[in-house]
Formats: sequence, C-alpha cells, structure tokens
Amino acid sequence: MSEILEMFMVILFGVSWPTSIIKSWKARTAKGKSILFLCFIAAGYVCGILSKVLAGNITYVVIFYVLNLLMVSADIVLYYRNKSIDKQNALQK
Repeated sequence: MSEILEMFMVILFGVSWPTSIIKSWKARTAKGKSILFLCFIAAGYVCGILSKVLAGNITYVVIFYVLNLLMVSADIVLYYRNKSIDKQNALQK
C-alpha cells in the first residue's frame, strides 16, 4: 500500500511538468522561471532514486521518479535556451 501511495505522490507531482515545459517552449523567455527551484526539484528526484537504489528497493515507482527527473531536466534545458533568447533580444534593442 505504501508503494501505491508513493507512486501517486510522484505522479501527482509530475502532472505539472508537461504544462511547465510547454509554457517554457512557447514563452521563449526565462522571465518568471527560477533555475534554483528547478535544480532543487531535480535534486529531490535524484535523492528519491538514490534512496531506492541504496535500499535495494527498486520497484516500478522508480520509473515515475525517472520520468519526473527527465521532465524537470527538459525544463532546465529550456530555461537556458530561453535565457539565451532573452540575451539576444536585449542586444537587438
């Protein structure tokens, strides 16, 4: 039962990431995004994965941790892309 609840927790946390990624892609600006926040979230998912590995408790729940980490990583990449676009736009003004 605890694994099912953990799975739902990670899934519910992960529901917001596709929306954030799409918004980052369309916005083409880093304004309003916090790289520190994104890095803390990514570090949290890494810690969750490592805790499962170190405890020898690798189950299907790890898949959801990895999926969330991949989505947060994509948002981090988009943050730096958008930051570069912001710099280019500032130079053109």
